[in-house]
Formats: sequence, structure tokens, C-alpha cells
Amino acid sequence: MAARTRGFALLRGRPAGLLTLDRGAAPGAAGRAFRGFRSSGVRHEAIIISGTEMAKQIQKEIQRGVESWISLGNRRPHLSIILVGDNPASHTYVRNKIRAASAVGICSELILKPKNVSQEELLDITDQLNMDPRVSGILVQLPLPDHLDERTVCNEITPEKDVDGFHIINIGRLCLDQHSFIPATASAVWEIIKRTGIETFGKNVVVAGRSKNVGMPIAMLLHTDGQHERPGGDATVTIAHRYTPKEQLKIHTHLADVLVVAAGIPKLITSDMVKEGAAVIDVGINYFQDPVTGKTRLVGDVDFEAVKKKASFITPVPGGVGPMTVAMLLKNTLLAAKKIIY
Repeated sequence: MAARTRGFALLRGRPAGLLTLDRGAAPGAAGRAFRGFRSSGVRHEAIIISGTEMAKQIQKEIQRGVESWISLGNRRPHLSIILVGDNPASHTYVRNKIRAASAVGICSELILKPKNVSQEELLDITDQLNMDPRVSGILVQLPLPDHLDERTVCNEITPEKDVDGFHIINIGRLCLDQHSFIPATASAVWEIIKRTGIETFGKNVVVAGRSKNVGMPIAMLLHTDGQHERPGGDATVTIAHRYTPKEQLKIHTHLADVLVVAAGIPKLITSDMVKEGAAVIDVGINYFQDPVTGKTRLVGDVDFEAVKKKASFITPVPGGVGPMTVAMLLKNTLLAAKKIIY
């Protein structure tokens, strides 16, 4: 019983009573009882975690934090975003970040450079922002054009302004269970798990995807000790990747109490791969052209309609991890302004 108590202690901010939710309750009961969740309305189907609603809650918390910080006579938090080239997806993501920053009272600026910008010029820009006292956080929108080295650019941002959490010092501190700026997508997944009340202590977790910006930090957060400086999830974590044979992946996912999918492959995870009652977090963002209508739509890495019939919790795409990622970026920006990490 002591072990369960320790596990529950990790789930700060979870809705009271969530873990005793009766999934056979009347349609809509879950959505009415717990803000941030929508019941699928069908018995035995997963509770759909609305990242959009959860992000709104967090943004309200950030807005209050910003107002409190300014009321003490401090400078308003300021986020500088560097965007290189004309990638439509990147421009969309940046617009969303700027809009969300404005909504919570964080100043933002966009520094737009052509796709043929030199690495030297880009590094000069980051140096100037590093030294600018009005700038709280700096973000370079990824991916960058091929002639630019992302690792070099990310490491040029001073760690205390690295709100994306990609600097080698922030990644190193994350791996050592120390306080750091956590990459926003990984932080979003961890926050969803905590606020939903999904138990990780002693559980089997599979992370499908090993990228250094998403899969790796998610795995670090979930497997590390819950009593360390930066508490983790105390889970047994398996990392799968592009070279994991599909049948081997299926063996691993069948054992997973929590399945986090960040592989970038549309509908990689099908219902026959999911353990009954597992919690499924879909990080995938894929543009898929419907063969019937010809229209392009956004889909995740999970076959949502089929998997939700077996899972206990599931995040949709869009409206799941995406909005939460933006919210956690803004949280990092406030932390940077208040110099809580460094």
C-alpha cells in the first residue's frame, strides 16, 4: 500500500477522485465531473483527454503568474522567436505561439530570416538576444534548413533563456534529474499524465520514438525516481524506434500500461497492438490526404477511432498534445523571466 501512496504523490493537480472514475457511468458524466476531459459517450470507450481544455487551464495559471510578477514591479516576460525560411507548418506553429503568448500577457517578437541565411548571422542574432536584458526566453523554430546545424544553433542560446529546453546543459540536467527547462512537448506529455491522474509508479511504459527533442526526454521523465530533485514517474520504460520490427513493437505495446507514440508515422498503432485499459498519448502530427475527398487533414500516430475502444484514456489529434506543448512553452518563459531555474 505504501508503494501506491508514493505513486499518487507524483500526480499533483489531478482532479479529485479521477482514479475511481466509473467508466460505465452515464454518457457525458466524466466530462461534467472533470474539467479538461470529454467522455466518449459510449460505455467501455476511452476517456478522451482534451489537451485544448487542459491548456486553457494552464494558460489561466500562467496569466495569473504573469500579472502577479508584474505587480511586484518586475519587467513583463518577453519571448523572442527566430523563424527561418517559409515552411508552412513552422509558420503556423509560430503564429499559434505568438497568439497564445499575447493571451497570457507575455510579450513576443518574431525575427524572420530567409531560408538562405548563414549560420554565422543566425548565431549573431542569438548572441544579441542572449545579452538583451528585456528578453526572457529565446526560441529557434525547428526544423532549420539543411545547411544550418541545429545542435550548434540551439547550444548558442544561453541555458537560462533556452525555453525550448534543447541546450546541451538543459538536456544534461534533465538526464541527471535536476531542475532544468524541459522540452515543451515532453513536458506536455508529463503534465497530461499528472493532471489526468494516470498512474506511472511501477507501471510499464512504451515510448515509440527516440528523437532527442521528444522521445528521449519523455522517456527520461517517466522512468526517473519520483523522489529526486526533479521528480520522475518511476515507470519501467521501453523505447522503440524506426528499426524496431513491427511484430517486436507489438509485443512491447501489449505490455504497456501507458503508451506514448511519437514516431511520425500515421496510424502506426492499431487496436490489436494495445493492451485493454492502457492510457494512450498520441504525439504524432501527420498531414494526410484523404483519398476520397482529396482534402488534407491532420492525423496522429494512433488509429484513434479503433484504439479508443480499448484504451482507458486517449489524446486526440488535433486537440491533444499540441495545445499543451504551447502552454508548457509559455510556462517555461515565465520561469525564465522569474529566474527560477537559473
